[in-house]
Amino acid sequence: MQPMTVTLTQLNTCDATNFVSALKGVYEHSPWVAQRAAAQRPFATLAALKLALQDGVKNASEAEQLGLIRAHPELAGKVALAGSLSTESRSEQARAGLNHCSPAELAALQQLNADYHAKFSFPFIVAVKGPDGFGLSRQTIIAIFKRRLRNQRADELAECLRQIGRIAELRLNDVLGHKLEFGHTILAWADALALWSDVEDGLTCAFMTPAHRNTAAQLAEWMRNAGLQTEIDAVGNVVGRYRCNDPHAKTLLTGSHYDTVRNGGKYDGRIGILVPIAVLRQLHEHGEKLPFHVEIIGFAEEEGVRFQSTFLGSNAVIGEFSPALLEQVDADGMTMRAALIAAGHDPAPERITACAHQSADLLGFIEIHIEQGPVLLGRDMPVGIVSSIAGSLRYQIVLTGVAGHSGTTPMTMRRDAAAAAAEIILLVERRCSQAPTLVGTVGQLQVPHGSINVIAGTCNLSLDIRAADDATRDAAAADVLQQIAAICAQRNIDVALERVEVSAAAPCAPWLMHQLALAVERAGIPAVTLPSGAGHDAMMLAKITDVAMLFMRCGNGGISHNRLETITADDTEIAAQIFLDFLRSFRSAR
Repeated sequence: MQPMTVTLTQLNTCDATNFVSALKGVYEHSPWVAQRAAAQRPFATLAALKLALQDGVKNASEAEQLGLIRAHPELAGKVALAGSLSTESRSEQARAGLNHCSPAELAALQQLNADYHAKFSFPFIVAVKGPDGFGLSRQTIIAIFKRRLRNQRADELAECLRQIGRIAELRLNDVLGHKLEFGHTILAWADALALWSDVEDGLTCAFMTPAHRNTAAQLAEWMRNAGLQTEIDAVGNVVGRYRCNDPHAKTLLTGSHYDTVRNGGKYDGRIGILVPIAVLRQLHEHGEKLPFHVEIIGFAEEEGVRFQSTFLGSNAVIGEFSPALLEQVDADGMTMRAALIAAGHDPAPERITACAHQSADLLGFIEIHIEQGPVLLGRDMPVGIVSSIAGSLRYQIVLTGVAGHSGTTPMTMRRDAAAAAAEIILLVERRCSQAPTLVGTVGQLQVPHGSINVIAGTCNLSLDIRAADDATRDAAAADVLQQIAAICAQRNIDVALERVEVSAAAPCAPWLMHQLALAVERAGIPAVTLPSGAGHDAMMLAKITDVAMLFMRCGNGGISHNRLETITADDTEIAAQIFLDFLRSFRSAR
């Protein structure tokens, strides 16, 4: 028997008592959450109602938050075994099969419950229906349980509240009979693409490998099925064009990359291809035309995994693909040219040149991407608008001192390259904490031929400095390099620096950001802005047209470039609806 549903209009117009009653099962035994949201009516959208409820929890006292957490039962705990769960919790735990645990699984969960409560003094909370709403497996739940036991208390308290928000979101969908138009399909597509991998355990999809070629073929098939005029170009970009009735109209570009880092996640890059495919498919199925062409580009390569050269796909689109790149070799000695030919592409200069787009033909470029960070997660926002994409300066540094016996060389007489490196790392951390968008990272650190009983004679390290504007980045880099020289002089260490990469910051176009903001606000969500510390294909497209980016919230602490990378079907739905609204409302600046 299907539960009774209510409409948003009914929730907006009923009295406060009935409002709270209608939502009584959404937040476990905690009617105060709905009571506080009732005063904020009317809600323009379901998303606005969800945010109001979340804000009530976020702004509550810690005692109230702990009470809300403790109102939830343990997974497969005593209450569950006694059959005393609330209707909602009983259904959710059954959906995850927690009522059919094996003796070993039940023992593991009970031990985890005990360990968790001993450490945090509140029960473990996870939305057992999962990111897609269809349910996590018992094995996955146990793995999440073990991972989160390593958290600090403050972080785990925040995560429990986020999980309660996800549980409430799914329950609220049931209360209102809300069905997703796009979210489940897009996540299913991402799952399907993740089956094509260069490795068996994990997801790696490097340029022109069999997994990469299969991924491109699948994207092309989905584009064709969505009514797009589709091709795979000379460098492997998958291009789908949704044509309007005016053959002379200009084109709005969208898309992202479909290659991955080693052992990466399912959504980095790919979500920016899949969301537009789903949206344009709906337009096509309804026979709806736009007053401009829309072109989705699945960029063949952005990460630089195989040939150590990033943005190959987008550089071809902007006409800056260097022919010299074709002679670069991978770890097996195969050239990029040979890899392209083996994959069935023709890397002739005129074919690659034909990939380039002309600025005069373009209206702009919109990239949808996961945030790859924790800002939106921390602010309880499903989406955000990017203000600028950080530019980076990267260096390789070699420090040379004198190797010596660790037992016989006095501390005051050492030329220890590793000690200098340690001081440099702390310098980078200190200096790059001085501006909001500035970050600095030493991601590589090696002591060649190091031994436990030898003072480090040589130390190699990398340096990556980024900021949302070039002036902030360059000032920090100048300070860091000056102080590196001083540190090495004081320690009598020789230093050699090589700048290996420089990329300019790419501010997003205010007029495009404004139109995105209007679409976000029409979805009932505040239009928050944030910079991107990561590089994106939009940086390259900014050289020939105006760009904007819509970020989507990441779960699991905002982690990316990792198999734990995750998003929800509901956030994906919101992003797709915003993009659809943006397309329908788009007005050219030209």
